[in-house]
Amino acid sequence: MYKIDKVQKENQRIHTMGKMISAILYLILIPIIIFNFTLIIKSFMKPHETPDFLGYKSFVIVSGSMEPTIKKQDAILVKKVSEEEIKVNDIISFTTKNQINVTHRVIKIEEENGIKKYTTKGDNNNTEDKEKIIYKQIEGKYQFKINQFGMVIQILKSKVTLMILVIAIILITCYQGRLKKKKQERKQKREKYEKRDAKNGD
Repeated sequence: MYKIDKVQKENQRIHTMGKMISAILYLILIPIIIFNFTLIIKSFMKPHETPDFLGYKSFVIVSGSMEPTIKKQDAILVKKVSEEEIKVNDIISFTTKNQINVTHRVIKIEEENGIKKYTTKGDNNNTEDKEKIIYKQIEGKYQFKINQFGMVIQILKSKVTLMILVIAIILITCYQGRLKKKKQERKQKREKYEKRDAKNGD
């Protein structure tokens, strides 16, 4: 009886630990899947726009033009704001006419024929950008950065990552189902033996 109780306690401990690990993985993986899936769907619906998540867009810095404020391989988040909220000295991300995403600082705002035009410049550049941009080119106003997190953001946005995470969730769910089934089988066997022992005792 002692050995049976010991085995049961060990099985229960393993089962509890498995449930805890699975719960933690769910908490990590599901938000990433939702984030990734949302970006992919929005990129299909609006292929010429940078997809956002809850109003925020993420970009990976690939040059040193904004150093030391923002460095290469930093991940930044920007938020779409109204035209009136963009002021001189704000950092913005925008798309050039050549469809290149750039993150630079606004150094001048002018109005030409009733249209605001923004002159930008990288903090680490000697000259201002040649192309003046208009509001519809602006992806968003800089909110904050995550140092050297660019590679992670690129991985999270990948379709391959989405597939891997979905497979991981399926495997975890199957594993949990298998553990539950084994637990039920052990319970049924234990009840069977208990009934047999009770019957023999009578």
